Amino acid sequence: MSEENVVYIGNKPVMNYVLAVVTQMNGGSREVILKARGRAISRAVDVAEIVRNRFISDVELGSIDICTEEIMSNEGTATNVSAIEIQLCK
Repeated sequence: MSEENVVYIGNKPVMNYVLAVVTQMNGGSREVILKARGRAISRAVDVAEIVRNRFISDVELGSIDICTEEIMSNEGTATNVSAIEIQLCK
């Protein structure tokens, strides 16, 4: 899986990420991975469902991986953040 097939979910509106996934799929990619951490996890789920239900009906969910990542803050303290990876396949 090359890094170009990965869409990182952040604070932008949901439709920006939907457009990125649809563009990747229409460009010939057989699969796209959505990656999100923390509060953006719900946005990643929304993106996956909007792509599946409204734009590309033959997209299926592949694997869904959840994990906890340790992030160092500016003060040097470590905090745990939940993360998710959702694989969308044609």
